Amino acid sequence: MTDLPLVLLHAYPLDARMWNGVRAPLAARTRVITPDQRGLGRTELPGTDRAPSLDDAARDVVALLDRLELDRVVLGGCSMGGYVTLAVLRTAPERIGGLVLIDTRATADTDEARATRLATAERAESEGVASWLAEAMLPNLLAAETLRSRPEVVGATRELIEAQQPAGVAWAQRAMAARPDSMDALRGADVPVLVIVGEQDAVTPPDAARAMAEALPSARLVEIPGAGHLTPLEAPDRVAGAILDWLP
Repeated sequence: MTDLPLVLLHAYPLDARMWNGVRAPLAARTRVITPDQRGLGRTELPGTDRAPSLDDAARDVVALLDRLELDRVVLGGCSMGGYVTLAVLRTAPERIGGLVLIDTRATADTDEARATRLATAERAESEGVASWLAEAMLPNLLAAETLRSRPEVVGATRELIEAQQPAGVAWAQRAMAARPDSMDALRGADVPVLVIVGEQDAVTPPDAARAMAEALPSARLVEIPGAGHLTPLEAPDRVAGAILDWLP
């Protein structure tokens, strides 16, 4: 893992700017790459007849590594970025020299969660996202104390959500709804793994993080106090510190 670049994949429905608070301290130690994922941020949604699948998002990551001439990297992601990270682990494990899984889970959606995602996709396509998506998601994405007393974090998160393309939001929801269970792939990962979770994460709670960490004998689990589902936005110094302490 020594000297491998660090690739970080952002959460839904955000873009690579969510890493702004952690990028500088990490870049002082290693090369940091934070792409926008397909249909989000500045990356267009490619035209395709295939059903939305995170395997296509994983192929985007591998294609990026090929363009940058990187054989192996430490790959990590937050929330949906973690799902894509696990998709790369399933499809191209030889490209991964270490894993950073932040506020995510390795299991598939429940039927209820899948139905909610599909309904959100349909609404994004019919109404856009600016008038409702942030309001619907913020109570689950951020810790209660953050919502009460940190308007700058709430405002920055809202701005990121409202900047996203409706088609990209819909594609991401359908792709996440279709994702398979990745626990077996995670158990087979013979690389160092860091798992980070917010103490108050309501979407992928600490129990889900512990399940991933316990599936691997060499995994390190770090719980961030007072943070919710978006720890890189709520506690960037702690997230950067956890990654720096873990890197060799």
